[in-house]
Amino acid sequence: MIASRWLPAALLLAAQSPLEAQAKPDWAAFDRYVAKAAADWRVPALAIAVVKDDSLIFAKGYGVLEKGSAQPANEHTRFAIGSTTKAMTSASIAMLVDEGKLKLDDPVTKYIPELQLYDPWVTRELTIRDLLTHRSGLPGTDLFWASSWKYSQADVIHRLRYIQPTASFRSEWQYHNVLYALNGLIIERVSGVPWEQFVKTRIFAPLGMNETEPLVSMIVGKPNVAVPHALINDSVAVAPIRSTDGVASAGSVWSSVSDMAKWMRFVIDSGRVGNKHLIQQKTFAELVTPQIEAPMEEYPALQLAKPDFFSYGLGWFIQDYRGQQVWMHTGSINGLCAIIGIEPNKRLGVYVLENLDHAELRHGLMYSVFDLFESGPRRDWSVDLKPIFARPPRATVAQAARTTSPPSLPLDRYAGTYVDSAYGEVRVTFENGALQAAVVTDPAAPLEAVSYEAFRTKPSGGARPTVLTFVPDGSGGVSGVRVLNILFARTRAPR
Repeated sequence: MIASRWLPAALLLAAQSPLEAQAKPDWAAFDRYVAKAAADWRVPALAIAVVKDDSLIFAKGYGVLEKGSAQPANEHTRFAIGSTTKAMTSASIAMLVDEGKLKLDDPVTKYIPELQLYDPWVTRELTIRDLLTHRSGLPGTDLFWASSWKYSQADVIHRLRYIQPTASFRSEWQYHNVLYALNGLIIERVSGVPWEQFVKTRIFAPLGMNETEPLVSMIVGKPNVAVPHALINDSVAVAPIRSTDGVASAGSVWSSVSDMAKWMRFVIDSGRVGNKHLIQQKTFAELVTPQIEAPMEEYPALQLAKPDFFSYGLGWFIQDYRGQQVWMHTGSINGLCAIIGIEPNKRLGVYVLENLDHAELRHGLMYSVFDLFESGPRRDWSVDLKPIFARPPRATVAQAARTTSPPSLPLDRYAGTYVDSAYGEVRVTFENGALQAAVVTDPAAPLEAVSYEAFRTKPSGGARPTVLTFVPDGSGGVSGVRVLNILFARTRAPR
């Protein structure tokens, strides 16, 4: 545990509940509260840091790096910070703005001329600001990086032209990791160095963030790294690490709360380290200025926080809480999650890292820290959030897909080539009385029936099965197949 400029022991009211009003935060009581909350939410490892003014006043790790192990988490344990990476990317863009190398309202095609979107007008009008604020009108395309299908950066840029918009340009906030990641390519083309090198040399090094790595590939084999976990059948189980390096500038950084406390101090100081401004104050103000209304249903915890406004800046959510402006963002990736929350007028920041998939205790701890610096009654956020985030156990693919009914058509009628313009082909063949499927770039694997039109692959090497659900055409044939909620249309009958 690390603390500097701690309150004198005589001011700590150890007998008082952390939920009661008090003149000064009782960090000993808060420590006990966090430990109990982490146990209640069954989070294997959790780390939290609190910054006030120019000091780190609380930092501690709880639990163990992996369920069943004895290695404890501490303030130096590295976790995936997920989409809280986005603010680092917007800060990098701001630095290039200050250097006169680009402008926020420059068209994206000025730097990525090969980019084409479904609507030529949107292609021409799309700006860097639009990328940073998720207002392109396109739905998310995370299958380009989060699936087992393999696409190069050039492939993804080319295939974006086939993604049809689901909202008018600049009319709605629609989260889009793939488009946000184009900022990393812009940074590379403008600065001459890859995004990961830019953030290491221009942000991590000046801030002294020595425990932080910009890519998942750079964390492999390092000591004191949290292991991802997920709830499966109401049991906490180890989950595989998922690489986000395909959209690195949108969410691939791994860090500790010790290092992220340095980042919070940098943000609280409006882009300043010591006496040096890495970002000019006027440019920094752009990052945290509301640009578009964000949907409150994005975060169910807002049902209790009840902000008057909830918007998005450049890589930051902006809201109010108990009369204070808040800059915040979450990060979630395959068994790991994070949250950053800053009350700029109080010069107060909190950062939470957890190694359980979408462990929404993170919201409760953020608001609990804010409450510590307010007078009046306090909510037990851990207890009150539990019902909101109650969810049924998630079964494995094998458990969820038990055969209950035979296929409704002869097997040979499912064979064929199915295509989606953006994602590629699904090729289903019928030989020796059995079906086999090659899904996009996955190797061909036998198909086994699940129920009616649903089948699943039987991959080798321990890979997870893929469920394919065929769509009958109403006349004894098949018109398409749905994989991961993408409809691939049949193009021709099998040879």
